[in-house]
Amino acid sequence: MKLQFNLSDYPLWTALVTPFDAENQIDFSALTTLVRDQEQAQNGILLLGSTGEGLALTQPEQQKIVEFVCQLAPCVPLMVAVGGSNLEQQIQWMQFCNTQPIDALLLGSPIYAKPGKVGLAHWFNSLLNESNVPCMLYNVPGRSAVAIAPELLGELANHPNLWALKEASGNIATFEAFRQAAPNVAIYSGDDSLMPYFAQAGATGLVSVAANAWPQQTAEFVRRSLSGTSPNLFTTWSKAANSLFAVANPIPVKVLMHLQGKLTSPNLRPPLTHLELTHTDALTRANETILSWN
Repeated sequence: MKLQFNLSDYPLWTALVTPFDAENQIDFSALTTLVRDQEQAQNGILLLGSTGEGLALTQPEQQKIVEFVCQLAPCVPLMVAVGGSNLEQQIQWMQFCNTQPIDALLLGSPIYAKPGKVGLAHWFNSLLNESNVPCMLYNVPGRSAVAIAPELLGELANHPNLWALKEASGNIATFEAFRQAAPNVAIYSGDDSLMPYFAQAGATGLVSVAANAWPQQTAEFVRRSLSGTSPNLFTTWSKAANSLFAVANPIPVKVLMHLQGKLTSPNLRPPLTHLELTHTDALTRANETILSWN
């Protein structure tokens, strides 16, 4: 029987990487280990986001990953990303997701097209109407080239399927504007290094890249951020987290996970490549620092 989760019990969601083997095929053995690591840390799992290179995978590959992880039946909730620019294709993807025992969906803005407010409202309403599970919107103008306006979130706030927002613009003022526009929508930081500041502004939690490499430590950091304790750790954490973004995500975190032995290969799908990261000293230092936490 499918476990029922209270999503508010999970302040940390790990945007899981997709592991590839030496032939650049999905490494399902490594994927199993990664899922179990997150399960042990009691972190929610997000599949096929930008960190999971979802848009670089074929649709059959995407489906295999979702079906495979669902069959593992982890005792933490699963969220699956919805992204692209073709609305009909995304609706078809959501219809597939509705057949799987998942707990939430992450709805990204359409990439490349740069719609205005009316177009974005139609996009999100169409996706929200299609969902059978709670949905988290994703504001990441650095990737989609269009921002979700706080006013739009306010207009969507009463939709019964809208649960949360992942805010990854990197702007505290924008975060606060979202809070004011939709006080009943849970807002998660989409930036690892900004979590302490977003927590002070009322964040519910974090959707994390760093938790791939440091599942337990990131969970503890989020708990401390939300409780306002151990502020002396914040600078240390930010420096370590920033090392994961020296080049395009998820290149550094996959390189680090390969160094840790969690991935058999640091491979990514083109156009991303681990060859972009020519020095790993900062990653090694960050790893030693974070793993030394008590």
